[in-house]
Amino acid sequence: MNVFRLAGDVSHLVAIIILLLKIWRSKSCAGISGKSQVLFALVFTTRYLDLFTVFISAYNTVMKVVFLALAYATVYLIYVRFRSSYDSENDTFRVEFLLVPTVGLSFLENYAFTPLEIMWTFSIFLEAVAIMPQLFLITKTGEAESITTHYLFFLGLYRALYIANWVWRYHTEGFFDQIAVVSGVVQTIFYCDFFYLYVTKVLRGKGKMSLPMPI
Repeated sequence: MNVFRLAGDVSHLVAIIILLLKIWRSKSCAGISGKSQVLFALVFTTRYLDLFTVFISAYNTVMKVVFLALAYATVYLIYVRFRSSYDSENDTFRVEFLLVPTVGLSFLENYAFTPLEIMWTFSIFLEAVAIMPQLFLITKTGEAESITTHYLFFLGLYRALYIANWVWRYHTEGFFDQIAVVSGVVQTIFYCDFFYLYVTKVLRGKGKMSLPMPI
């Protein structure tokens, strides 16, 4: 494991912990897209179906369990514990527009036409677009709390670091995973405008980040 992969995993973990602490401390999930969190839970579930059948390392197994547990804990807090604060009126992104294409692609583009491999491929494609309901929610409401933008920043940083990880592995090991790399690049592109606004507004102490309302 190289430093980029480790830093990426840490950034991913930090992002989820920031989100959980935000919800728990404020006792509110306002501004958080429950749909995005359900999609992320689905990503981890379909990716880690081999949890009890394939052992790579203790680190790998622990991280799988941690990400699964945190993903479902987040969904629980949004839809059960603090359901009254959930902004269902604005969290209206049509997730079927994400699920149908990713399911179709996972059957057409995979490394082996087996259930586990198709589900893994589906999780890679879905992760690339799972943040879209959250970005749509922020755009629709016109602003985001700074703590929510910190979550998004670390989530985007995780993908950017994984791109660096793939570049490193290609040059040192000759390893290239076309599905993961292309999906990761697509996901990172979604964060580009957000990164710019994060640096120019949030890091300069302006608190909530205002975004243009959708037309």
